[in-house]
Amino acid sequence: MRDKTRINEKAHQLISLTTEFCEQHLDDEYEQLCEKLIRKMSRKRNVPYLSGRIEIWAAGVIYALGQINFLFDRSFEPYATPDDICDHFGTNKSTTSQKAKVIRDMFKMTYGNDEFSTERNKENDPFAKLMMINGLIVPIDILESESQEEEEEDNTMQDKRQITMDNFI
Repeated sequence: MRDKTRINEKAHQLISLTTEFCEQHLDDEYEQLCEKLIRKMSRKRNVPYLSGRIEIWAAGVIYALGQINFLFDRSFEPYATPDDICDHFGTNKSTTSQKAKVIRDMFKMTYGNDEFSTERNKENDPFAKLMMINGLIVPIDILESESQEEEEEDNTMQDKRQITMDNFI
């Protein structure tokens, strides 16, 4: 029971730290993603943020989410640099990136991750409209248009059958 209390206290500290950064530099969506990731980390058998400085874990959470959501790319909004994150939390860039890697590996976070991607990245994902069939990558649009054509053909055939049935009656 004592561990649960400690986990909850640390989680609350982490959420407070990441929320403060998100309010100053990012947006509500990043704030929600940070909290979601921290809560998911809290449910691990070995909760990783129970050891080490809490500021490094907070920076690592934002850094990990930023890496898969192009936070460090100037052409994306919101935009922040790794230095912005590290300066805010008073952490070393090397240590922060190592914690971010631990977090990314822990949850298999990559580009296009459905659970931790921002809405903008989900909408602009070029791979979202592709599907693999028998080892061949095809656009989903083709499959949709083929199924619509087949459906139209089926409807036409049903109409023809109905006309011929009416002729017999």
